[in-house]
Amino acid sequence: MIDTNAFIREGKTALVLIDLQRGITGREVAPHSAQQVVANAARLVSAFRGANLPVAFVRVSPTPETALKPLVDNPQQWGPMAAGWDELVPELGVGPDDIVVTKKNWGAFYGTDLDLQLRRRDVTRIAIGGISTSIGVESTARDAFERNYKLLFVEDAMAAMSAQEHEYACSVIFPRMGIIRSTDQLAQALS
Repeated sequence: MIDTNAFIREGKTALVLIDLQRGITGREVAPHSAQQVVANAARLVSAFRGANLPVAFVRVSPTPETALKPLVDNPQQWGPMAAGWDELVPELGVGPDDIVVTKKNWGAFYGTDLDLQLRRRDVTRIAIGGISTSIGVESTARDAFERNYKLLFVEDAMAAMSAQEHEYACSVIFPRMGIIRSTDQLAQALS
């Protein structure tokens, strides 16, 4: 098993949090509640800042004009969003030195400057969390993996629309792309 401390020491690591915004954290998610995910993410934000490491917040803000219109059996409907739907939750304490990226699709790299922002800060490793595990987090992780970032998945700082989706990603997909740790394990490695 890869040592979490070694993961942090051997390259510059950024925390990347996906879609922790009002319109998404208000949904029912599993196996961790949105409140638990946000609390763990806020703890990690503090730990990363304490270690002088970058923090990136990604939010999704599609419009009917910019949302993809795929031919699928289970289409995602993007209707009018309530005011503030795409605002990052205040518990995260977004600061002036943080990276903030707005995406229109599932993944945080496509059509954004996230890769550029991370590389300008010499980031080679990403600790990732957010909602939803099997959509925004997984899509972003796949893109990061293909860009040769080393990945650490914070299992209890993410959740999905069902426990089954979350567990499949964490037990089958993510171990093929990186390592999986808890908020406690990562915070301890950063202290």
